Amino acid sequence: MVHLPGGTFTMGSESFYPEERPLRRVKVDPFWIDETPVTNAQFAAFVEATGHRTFAEIAPDPKDYPGMDPALAQPGSLVFRKTPRPVPLNDFSQWWEFCLGADWRHPTGPDSSIAGLDDHPVVQVTYGDALAYARWAGKSLPTEGEFEFAAKGGHEGRDYAWGDDLIPGGQMLANFWQGAFPYENTLEDGFERTSPVRHYPANDYGLWDLIGNVWEWTSDWYAQPQAVEKKKPGACCTIPNPRGGRKADSFDPCTPQVKIGRRVLKGGSHLCAESYCQRYRPAARQPQAVDTSTSHIGFRCVVRG
Repeated sequence: MVHLPGGTFTMGSESFYPEERPLRRVKVDPFWIDETPVTNAQFAAFVEATGHRTFAEIAPDPKDYPGMDPALAQPGSLVFRKTPRPVPLNDFSQWWEFCLGADWRHPTGPDSSIAGLDDHPVVQVTYGDALAYARWAGKSLPTEGEFEFAAKGGHEGRDYAWGDDLIPGGQMLANFWQGAFPYENTLEDGFERTSPVRHYPANDYGLWDLIGNVWEWTSDWYAQPQAVEKKKPGACCTIPNPRGGRKADSFDPCTPQVKIGRRVLKGGSHLCAESYCQRYRPAARQPQAVDTSTSHIGFRCVVRG
């Protein structure tokens, strides 16, 4: 782990997506953070020590999901599948498949494995799986503010963690999608999916893979950031250790009948692309239902103090 001194910084962005607004001044207390996302080898040690079964390894109870197809009441998880041709980018079902038998040991389906991927981030873990690991390790999951503070590496005013150019001088500095998403990946970085942790340069805090590779769970419920309250004309407050919204605020408004909370994901993944999802940035954020695991979501841990 790396110890970060905490401090005050500008959280959010006005330049990319509405959910990143408004800019606000935030202060986080000192904390320790894992140098890298939790790897397959680390997660395997946790499973061996505890016997933990991940959410994807347990058949869902149809009672918990009214209207679900009974045929899908089997262990499985979401797997990205590259499409053979261009598809509408407003329909993610074109490239996400619920794959029976997919789990952390079989990240892209029952015929896959993590052999040779010990140093890759573990994926196919829900929020509950990540939290179980963190508690076993005597740690916690980071808040959104802590993650963004760490991802910035001590710098302000940059679009990307390393500056304002996505690929400075033609150098790939994170694992994200190159080409036309979701059917053409030019593999300029050499990776179709996840990459080994520490493959790309660390940021100025000595932390790896806070941008790209895999999205990472945070402990915050997802909500739209609130504008900073004005204390007096021309002055505003700094938000100390922000902790997101309430569970009730996090429900997906597109499916009001589903009362499953959503937590904030940070960091982007190997599926973020210039042509589709420019979320390979410290300010980027995305909601994810706590019962959902995918082939591009992992996590890392923190210890506060």
